[in-house]
Amino acid sequence: MSKKTYFFLILILGSLTALGPFSIDMYLPGFPAIAKDLHTTAAKVSLSLSGFFIGISLGQLLYGPLLDRFGRKKPLFIGLIVYIIASAGCAFATSINALILLRIIQAIGSCAATVASVAMVRDLFPVKDNAKVFSLLLLVVGVSPMIAPTVGGYVTTAFGWQSVFIILCGMGVAILIATFLWLPDSYKPDKTISLKPQPILQNFWTVLREPQFYTYSFTGAIAFAGLFAYVAGSPLVFMEVFHTDEKVYGWIFAFLSVGFIGSSQLNTMFLRKYKSEQIINAALICQVVVSLAFLSVALSGMLTLPITIGFLFLFLCGIGYTYPNAAALSLAPFTKNAGSASAMMGAIQMGMGTLISVAISLFEVPSAIPMIAAMTCSAILALSVLLIGRRTITEQIEVQEGADIGVMH
Repeated sequence: MSKKTYFFLILILGSLTALGPFSIDMYLPGFPAIAKDLHTTAAKVSLSLSGFFIGISLGQLLYGPLLDRFGRKKPLFIGLIVYIIASAGCAFATSINALILLRIIQAIGSCAATVASVAMVRDLFPVKDNAKVFSLLLLVVGVSPMIAPTVGGYVTTAFGWQSVFIILCGMGVAILIATFLWLPDSYKPDKTISLKPQPILQNFWTVLREPQFYTYSFTGAIAFAGLFAYVAGSPLVFMEVFHTDEKVYGWIFAFLSVGFIGSSQLNTMFLRKYKSEQIINAALICQVVVSLAFLSVALSGMLTLPITIGFLFLFLCGIGYTYPNAAALSLAPFTKNAGSASAMMGAIQMGMGTLISVAISLFEVPSAIPMIAAMTCSAILALSVLLIGRRTITEQIEVQEGADIGVMH
């Protein structure tokens, strides 16, 4: 394909992938304001974030078979419409329970974009280029955590937290128009795929039984849960423990995103020399060391704002290396049922994120230790899963950039 076509495909797919992160990040600075207006606590407001993760987990399992059965675009359009309606509803929520419910519905709509974008990478690009494409998508997605909380902080201060959801509604409309006009049909609908529960579960089970899939999808999901721990815990840590305001929190969040996004782009350079498996292994070892040191400092009572920012930056750099390689290796064995595979991968990832965010919301004490402990556990567990799981892989499909797809015994 031409460079122009390649650029627009990455831009549109990146916008689809960024819709979920924008929905997560943009309202984070508004937690104290939401808690005040809805007569609840910031910890209870964080349950609306957990609700969003639950919606994405459930929705991805729903959209996987639909994307394989009806093609990529029709389910995508329906999901975006649901997202637009729910986003508007969030702006007018009058209770925390209503907001949590609407956030679940909003997530079910947004995850159509996430699943479709991941599946279309597998549809539109060669397997050997998938890790590179996922890294490029992360570059587009990187606009979200770098801009969304900062913009959210200013918008919340000037116009109230409700205006954030009005903006998200407008984004959904813009993305719907762009996908309708410029995104190509990348997959011919497969009418042989049944939408009855038993065949759907059988299809998911077939995907889950693939050793390469379960090893790298669970490794990536557990490692990525460290990011969810940070997202769920950071409003309390920065705004209640270190007493920053909404605007400062937005700028800190944006700065920390540079580590995550920068490392994902350096990943494309490392892929020229190293295999995805080698990069994941090295990144997880570094994360374990960093998180253990971070936890030790916190437990010793020596934690300050600059030290916290420094450790978080290093930890997030590790995720930038782990995610694109784990995603590419997870999907590499699949062609026909790539939609179901991407849905299962996303559901596992969001399921882990839901568990860790709910766990953090249970701690209403003003302390950074719950967040740091969760991040440490995610790094150690991810490395353990990788070391154990890869022993079950007898034939591994490689995705090293620039190399022929080979099998490693």
